[in-house]
Amino acid sequence: MKKIVNKNAYRLYRIEAKLEAGLVLTGPEVKAIRTRGIDLKEALVRVKEGEVFLVNAVIHPYPFARPEDQQPSRERKLLLKEAEIKKLLEYKKRKLTIVPLACYTKGRWIKIQLGIGKKKSKKQRKQDLIAREEKRALLNF
Repeated sequence: MKKIVNKNAYRLYRIEAKLEAGLVLTGPEVKAIRTRGIDLKEALVRVKEGEVFLVNAVIHPYPFARPEDQQPSRERKLLLKEAEIKKLLEYKKRKLTIVPLACYTKGRWIKIQLGIGKKKSKKQRKQDLIAREEKRALLNF
């Protein structure tokens, strides 16, 4: 499996810190991620009652599993240590957003890389786009 990157997160958020978390998945979901991938475009991370969940991530259905066993966009629990969850709660108090940046395999485990950052304003996104285009023009010249 290739590393699946959420490019939308880097475009919309200024990432300040990164964290790695495990995922609680069913068998067909694991096979689906390994073969067809996961869509992190609209995904977010929520902290509820001391637990962390991945919300709005779409795992495309695995074709060889029973359809009634698969729910493409359900909430999935993230596996983090208690100290890491406390850090996330501190970031939430500072009004920072937690977004998934990438999904990849580490050995036989499927991991999610979380990014903690602040949402960029339209002006900041425009400036980033202009800077990227200027850099591209210099390289092509």
